[in-house]
Amino acid sequence: MLIPFLIPFIIAMFLSINMGASGTAPAFSAAYGARIIKDSLIPGLFGIAVFVGAIIGGKQTAKTVGSGLLSPELMSFSVVSIILFSVAISLLLANIFGIPQSTSQSTVTAVVAPAIFFDSFDNHKLFYEILPTWFVMPMLSFILAYCTGKYIYKPLRRKGYTMSARLNQSPYLKALVLIMSIYVAFSIGTNNVANAVGPITTMAFNELNISQDNLIHVLILSTLIVAPCFGIGSSIMGTKVLQNTGKEIVLFGRIEAVFIAFLSATLLLIASLIKGIPTSLVQINVAAIIGIAIAKLGSRNILKKTEVQKFFIMWMISPFISFLLTFSLIYIFDYYQLLDL
Repeated sequence: MLIPFLIPFIIAMFLSINMGASGTAPAFSAAYGARIIKDSLIPGLFGIAVFVGAIIGGKQTAKTVGSGLLSPELMSFSVVSIILFSVAISLLLANIFGIPQSTSQSTVTAVVAPAIFFDSFDNHKLFYEILPTWFVMPMLSFILAYCTGKYIYKPLRRKGYTMSARLNQSPYLKALVLIMSIYVAFSIGTNNVANAVGPITTMAFNELNISQDNLIHVLILSTLIVAPCFGIGSSIMGTKVLQNTGKEIVLFGRIEAVFIAFLSATLLLIASLIKGIPTSLVQINVAAIIGIAIAKLGSRNILKKTEVQKFFIMWMISPFISFLLTFSLIYIFDYYQLLDL
C-alpha cells in the first residue's frame, strides 16, 4: 500500500519542481528585467510566497483540478501518477528550451484525457468556464497593458517623468517592484500549486477512505509536501526562463515592472478566488509584457522577435503533448489491466 501511495507524491514533487522553474519567470521577470534583484535571491523568496499563497487561497482551484473535470472515484494511484507524469514531461521540455509554459493548460488537458477515455468527461466546466477564462485573461492583460503603455506611460515618458534618475533610483520604487513580484508568486500559490495538489488530494481521499470532514487536512498536508518544491525548481532551472522573459523581449523600466507584476497577479488571483479556475499565469504575464513592449516600440519590432515566436509555438504544442501522452499511457495500462480501478 505504501509504495503505490508514494509514487504519485514523488511524481507530484517532480512536477512541482518543473512548475517552479516555469513559474519563476512570471513572478520575477519584471523585477529581474528591471535589475532590482539578483537571480540568486529569487528562489527563496519565490518558494516562500508560493507556499503561503497555496495555504491561504489554493483550496478552490485544487477542488476544480481534483474533481471538477474527472469523476473523483477515477483518481486512483495509477491514473493520478499518469496524469502528473505527463504534465511533468511536457513542462520539462518547455523548461529545457527556456520557455515559460502554462502548467494549468497542460494539467487540464492531462486530466481531460482519462475523462474522455472513461466516458466521464464534464464538458460544461471545461467549455463554459475554463476555456473562456484562458482566452479572456491574456487578452484582457494585453489590452490593459497596451492602453496603459500608450496612453499613460508613453506620454509621461515623453515629458521625462519616468526617466527621472531620482524616481528610478528611489528605494521605495525598488521595494514596490519587489513587493509586486512576491505578490505574483503568492498568486501562483493560489492557482498553480493546485495542479499537483488537486489530483493527489482526491486520490488520498479515495484510497484511504477519508471522511469529507478531514479532506481539508489532506489538502493542507499535500500542499506542505508540494509547495516547497517550487522553490527548488526555481533554483535549478529558473534562470534561463527568467532571462528569456525578463530581458529577451524588452528591457523594463521600474514603473513598468510594477504595473506588469500587479496586473498579472491580480488577474490570476481573481480566477483563483472567485471561480477556482486553473489559469495560465505565464500567458497573462507575457501578454502584459508584449502589450507594454508594443506600446513602446511597435508591433513590428516585438512580434517578429525569435523569443516571442518560440513562446507561441510552445504554448500550442505543450498541452497537446500532455494530452496525448496521458491518453496513450491510460490506454496501455488499461490494455494490460494495470489500472487499479
